Amino acid sequence: MNYKERRKGVIDALGDNSFFVFFNKRPDEDASKYAVERNFLYLTGLFEFDDILLLGKHNGKKVERLYIHEIDPMQERWTGPTIREAEAKEISKVEHVGIINNFMNDLMNLLDESSKLYCLFKEDDTQKYSYEDYFIRTVLDTKKVTIVNGNNILKRLRSVKEQEEADMIRKANLITWDGVKNILDNLKPGLKEYQIEAKFDEAIKFNGATGFSFPTIAASGINSTCLHYTENKDTLQDGDLILFDLGASLNTYCADVSRTFPVNGKFSERQKLVYEIVLNCQKMIESKARPGYTTRDLNEMVIDFFAKELKKLGLIKDRSEVRKYYFHGVSHHLGMVCHDFCIYDELKPGAIISNEPGLYIPEWKIGVRIEDDLYITENGCINLSAGIIKEVSDIEEYMANRK
Repeated sequence: MNYKERRKGVIDALGDNSFFVFFNKRPDEDASKYAVERNFLYLTGLFEFDDILLLGKHNGKKVERLYIHEIDPMQERWTGPTIREAEAKEISKVEHVGIINNFMNDLMNLLDESSKLYCLFKEDDTQKYSYEDYFIRTVLDTKKVTIVNGNNILKRLRSVKEQEEADMIRKANLITWDGVKNILDNLKPGLKEYQIEAKFDEAIKFNGATGFSFPTIAASGINSTCLHYTENKDTLQDGDLILFDLGASLNTYCADVSRTFPVNGKFSERQKLVYEIVLNCQKMIESKARPGYTTRDLNEMVIDFFAKELKKLGLIKDRSEVRKYYFHGVSHHLGMVCHDFCIYDELKPGAIISNEPGLYIPEWKIGVRIEDDLYITENGCINLSAGIIKEVSDIEEYMANRK
């Protein structure tokens, strides 16, 4: 990952006498290192809590400083070794690495009344993160600077992925496929949803996942018609479908995949009919996804497609009724979190988005969602989760040939 170039992108977006501060506060005492603040990780590559990155311009010169903790041998006996200066420099490529106790003094020496101080705000833009709020109040007690919401600078940078990021998500999808195979190998009526969920968990951890992209959805029967069903407590019934929304995470990079399978290994004719509509819609979106479109544009294509098909089924009479059976969007950006910190304008080469049309028909007890991860290229897209089977014939053949 090119952390140096990413930091340059932030600095280039700032005017003179402007500074951007990034904190990596530990969320709680028991947090895994993968709970690292994503923007701090994006700019440094460091999985080290409570360090600070300062970027900016001062009198026309670049400011790039990383602040880490002093070594505490006793604390390291409890929680393990913390990062050393040489290692921090090697990973991040930040040349100036200092001790965190010097941060506030260094910052105050840079600031004057003409300074702008950028921080990350909460997404509703009404409140800052609690620690940033405390930090800003501390600064304003001493210096009358202008506080600026820097969210869009990071969103714009993170909207376009490097090849290494796409490769990491592809690897996360390969591990996800290991989990899906373990689901298919064990799927049968009579199991609890949480039991088949556990088969996914077992396989991805065994095959190198460092976490989950989000809590797994394993929704069978009528539960499959609920978008974010996560209780996973009911019994799988013969003749029902089960909808999975799941993903392995690898070093914070997320796979996000949905698949819908017949519990007994065979789709009914009605299930197959709905499934094929969703699958053909998903293939259509994959063929259309390219630079210049927005995710809203893609979603309008889905609605047009479903309107025609649902009319044929006799479920609706007008396009405005599609929302009864399809009530979410088809795409979101994907990256270091499942719904990544990105700008939702026209797609650019390097964006990674989900492709997840679905139909949810409670009166038929059928919910189908099929989701893949698309890497936008100059002229189209690459499906990063293409190896995870989704054709009716492939699913039924796989389940029929299980040992």
